[in-house]
Amino acid sequence: MTTFADMGLSPRILDRLSSKGFTDPTPIQSQAIPHILNGRDIMGLAQTGTGKTAAFGLPLLQNLIKAAAVDTSKMRATPRHPRALILAPTRELAIQIHEELGKLAGVSKMNFACVIGGVNQNPQVKKLRMAVDILVAAPGRLLDLMNQGHVNLSETKFLVLDECDRLLDMGFIPQVKRIVRATPRREDRQTLLFSATMPDSVAELSKAYLNDPVRVEAAPPGKAADKVAQSVYFVQAKGKVDLLKTLLHEREDDLSLVFARTKHGAEKLMKQL
Repeated sequence: MTTFADMGLSPRILDRLSSKGFTDPTPIQSQAIPHILNGRDIMGLAQTGTGKTAAFGLPLLQNLIKAAAVDTSKMRATPRHPRALILAPTRELAIQIHEELGKLAGVSKMNFACVIGGVNQNPQVKKLRMAVDILVAAPGRLLDLMNQGHVNLSETKFLVLDECDRLLDMGFIPQVKRIVRATPRREDRQTLLFSATMPDSVAELSKAYLNDPVRVEAAPPGKAADKVAQSVYFVQAKGKVDLLKTLLHEREDDLSLVFARTKHGAEKLMKQL
């Protein structure tokens, strides 16, 4: 079995992984990390929950540290000029990526910032005035800050597009195109594109943004993550509520999320429960 040590990760990062209890890499990590460390662009197919953040985060951290050691004058982060950009379709995912990268970075001197909509931009602008190595962002707020002159991507050498199919589904493609155009040309940056599915729109995007990419695939499209157990129950409409109550009682210590087809149906079910 491949281990994190087999992939060429630095002792500092391996120590950090060990302290956090990470032992065996997931399939997407074992496939993607060696290629990213070698500077290759990646087209990664992986479902949510398969360890994508560490798959691109660990080699990204190592590459940034290595680049800074080789040429501190060019690679040191400067205000408004992030060295790496990670785009996520939702603010919830952006926050999650930001937090996970912070844990993986540990005591390194990497500076992180997260820019998302729905909150006051002033704290984010204040953060950007300092030297930011890795910027995690949702497209809308990032573009607003770029238009205001608070972010400059001309020195961004590492670009990650996470959950690219959702970026497209949510109508962000015009913003994404403008953001990517503000970065160095694809031959002068490393681009990592991750998606749960491969519709034609994502395939076209990969051709436009990736430079001779390696394709890695952790699970076939439509397959749930290994940590997710799925089951289906065939039941008549009048028996659904009783079945749901039984299932919830079997998992009293768990958090549950129940979807209903309509607002009225959701409210009725809530009262019944």
